[in-house]
Amino acid sequence: MTEPFPASDDFRFVVHARDGQARTGAITMPRGTIRTPAFMPVGTAATVKAMYPAQVRDLGADVVLGNTYHLMLRPGPERMARLGGLHSFMRWDGPILTDSGGFQVMSLSALRKIDEDGVTFRSHVDGSSHRMSPERSIEIQGLLGSDIQMQLDECVRLPADHATIERAMHLSLRWAERCRVAFGTQPGKAMFGIVQGGDVPALRVESARALTDLDLKGYAIGGLAVGEPQAVMLAMIETVEPHLPAHKPRYLMGVGTPDDLMQSVMRGIDMFDCVMPTRAGRHGLAYTRHGRINLRNARHGEDVRPLDAASDCPAARDYSRAYLHHLVRSDEILGMMLLTWNNLAYYQSLMAGMRGAIADGRLAEFVAATKAGWARAEAAEHA
Repeated sequence: MTEPFPASDDFRFVVHARDGQARTGAITMPRGTIRTPAFMPVGTAATVKAMYPAQVRDLGADVVLGNTYHLMLRPGPERMARLGGLHSFMRWDGPILTDSGGFQVMSLSALRKIDEDGVTFRSHVDGSSHRMSPERSIEIQGLLGSDIQMQLDECVRLPADHATIERAMHLSLRWAERCRVAFGTQPGKAMFGIVQGGDVPALRVESARALTDLDLKGYAIGGLAVGEPQAVMLAMIETVEPHLPAHKPRYLMGVGTPDDLMQSVMRGIDMFDCVMPTRAGRHGLAYTRHGRINLRNARHGEDVRPLDAASDCPAARDYSRAYLHHLVRSDEILGMMLLTWNNLAYYQSLMAGMRGAIADGRLAEFVAATKAGWARAEAAEHA
């Protein structure tokens, strides 16, 4: 795939066009260009599940996400470094963003204990004990060879009480400073801070302002899509966005549905990741221009139509819904592969559509037309 902008020897972000709060542009760095708004497929354990790396690239993904927690447990960061780093290990030559491991430590690990210095936890794989400090998180991400590294933070599931949210936010700020020092100066790479503060606007603003003072290369909004309604998530984005530097990328972590992506882009977000398209594909759910299609439903058993005859993706265009239904109901691996392929293709097509719409000053019309297409298909499905 030809890059629309040349790679840079350093990490740079340029905004090319704005439409309201939305913007389209490019992050350039030595391993390539990330066109924004960007959706990053999740490659948890050095693989985007059910996909070949070349497929992911061919769909238009400029960057993938690796998971620090999972990779530190298997195969281990020191082994990964000896093997040449994550890029060569998984045969992905573009940029890789790694999360800090904090969310997985909080959500997956048993017997975790948080203190000022870090977190002690037991592996969900074999019960072995591990210690993660801000410095160790950055060290691990460096051993993996990550291009964009995330600070270690404490992510609180919502709803939560004010005191819990405030304590975690302030701890995350102290950890951000330690991560910044540990990261140091790495030409061509970046460390992003993570705005925390739950669903409390004042805490979100305090977090954003303090992180901005650290003069990092990018900023993420974390602790959302963790149980709160979409309206709360969008309200927190609107609260935080004015307090983040306009000349640096903004990354909404762990989000989301196609509608989440559109609504968040309209509010100024540049980068996203989410397991939703790949996880849904493995469980029989397709995302398309016609809305969500559950291939497990019996109504698809004799439906000879493809998921989307106009799609450029062979998985959407060349296989009947009846065949996909059969594969899903039979728990065939090919069904998981085809639906994951379709879903990631749709997500990348949606992002490309938004980039073009922002450049043309018609994002609102694009969003309205996209949602109208979903609604028409939904009505026809239940007619």
